[in-house]
Amino acid sequence: MVDDEYVKQLEDVIKKMLAPLKDIPLKIVIKSLSGYDIIDFDRSDPKDKELLDCLINTCKNAMQSINLNGIKPKSDRPNEAGNAIEPYVKNELTKLGCNAHTPITASGKEKSSGYPDIVFTDKTGRENYLECKTFNENSLNSSLRSFYLSPSNDFKITANAHHFLVSFEMEKRQLRFYAKGFKLLTLEKLNVDVKNEFNTNNKELYKAENILFEYP
Repeated sequence: MVDDEYVKQLEDVIKKMLAPLKDIPLKIVIKSLSGYDIIDFDRSDPKDKELLDCLINTCKNAMQSINLNGIKPKSDRPNEAGNAIEPYVKNELTKLGCNAHTPITASGKEKSSGYPDIVFTDKTGRENYLECKTFNENSLNSSLRSFYLSPSNDFKITANAHHFLVSFEMEKRQLRFYAKGFKLLTLEKLNVDVKNEFNTNNKELYKAENILFEYP
C-alpha cells in the first residue's frame, strides 16, 4: 500500500523541480555546461576595438548583401529569417579576414543546430562565438522567449571566448524580408531563465494502451 505522506512528498519535490529559475548569469551556465569561460568585452582594449570594428563592418556588409534580393523565408514571421542570415554573416566575416564557420563540437562534429550559430577567428587568432537573430520593431519589447540554450552531451562551446549576438531588424516588402538595421550585443552580462518540462517520444505516446480509436 502506498503511503499518502510519501506521495505528498513526491508531489512537493516535483513542484519544486518545475519551478522556473530566474536571472541566472549566462557566464555561469556556459562555464558549468562546457568548462569554458565567456571572456568580457573590453572597449578600452585595442584588440577588442579592432574586433568590434570588424563585426560592425561585417553586419553592414551583410545588410547590403541581404538587401540585393531580400530573403524569402518559409513563413511570414521575421524571426524565421534568422537561419537565412547566417551564410551572409559568415561570408562577410571571412571576407574581412576572420575565418568563420559552423562550430565544431567537443567530439569533433560540425553542428549547426543550437547555440551558438557561428565561431570565427579574429585577426589576433582568438576564437569568438556569434549568434544570429532577427526582429522587427513590433517584437523588440516582447516578453516572449527569443534566446534559447539547451544542455548537450556534445556541446558546441570548446574554448574560452567572447560571446556576441547580432540581430537584424527586418521588414517585409513584396513577400520578402529586407534588413533595416541591426543590434550587436556582447553577452557576458546576459541573464537567462530555466523552465523545466516533461516530455516523451512517439514510441511512448502512440503505444496501444493509449489509443482510443484510429482510422483507417
